[in-house]
Amino acid sequence: MTSTQPTPDARDSSGWSADLYNKNANFVYSTAFTSPVLELLGAKPGERIIDFGCGSAEVSVVIENIVKSKAGGYLAAVDMSESMIEKAKARGLSEAFVCDIQDLSFPSSDGYKGPRDEFDAIFTNATLHWCKRNPSGVIKSAKKILKKNGRFVGEFGGFLNCVGLRIALTSVLKSRGYDPIERDPWFFPSPEEYTKLLEAEGFNVTHISLNPRFTPLETDLFSWLNTFAKGTWLKDLPEQEAVEIMKEVEEMCRVDSQDGNGNWALMYARLRFVAISSS
Repeated sequence: MTSTQPTPDARDSSGWSADLYNKNANFVYSTAFTSPVLELLGAKPGERIIDFGCGSAEVSVVIENIVKSKAGGYLAAVDMSESMIEKAKARGLSEAFVCDIQDLSFPSSDGYKGPRDEFDAIFTNATLHWCKRNPSGVIKSAKKILKKNGRFVGEFGGFLNCVGLRIALTSVLKSRGYDPIERDPWFFPSPEEYTKLLEAEGFNVTHISLNPRFTPLETDLFSWLNTFAKGTWLKDLPEQEAVEIMKEVEEMCRVDSQDGNGNWALMYARLRFVAISSS
């Protein structure tokens, strides 16, 4: 299978394109992959829930339909990407806003009219591995807005997520004189590591597990890299060099990640957790 050149895409200031995300990575919000964490959340009619890292809001809408089936139910959604929030609002989520959950702040009353604390639960899917700058900041943000015994429930990339691909990115960048550690945007903790962070902020961890997941790609690996790495790992590089790096990484990974029929896949490892606010 021959990789294609990336078509020009409109990325926002955070490096994301919701259109690319929907085109190349809709497996992220597929029912097969989101059912386990939604079951852990156990959203109930009438609850007030906020989605940390809503993306283009496909999963947020599922939760909203549950909680709003009873009076008082409410769903807020936040993402650091303007592009993603535009998509979320287009799906009907009026209370969606741009913010960095590593240091959560609500917009003015003109931009957000919902609750600012005493949430029953916080939900997050496929987001916290992008919070490398301050993982504890996310947990502090969650603690601040949850009611007593409120739930913090989520799934994100954990230890060994994208094994092989991360090594290839690191190797290619290092060979070109770049510092891969500085450029690596990913936080992939083990269950033990993340438990310590949660407990340090006053959460009681009732479930945490690392779940290997075979993840077929609907496109080639180059398109996956164009969606997830070009605006992060490669965000300030010239276009031509970024394309060259993505092609080189794809070739390095081909032996492990492409089958004899030309289909691509990655090995993910997802960290799932449920933590209860103790106060």
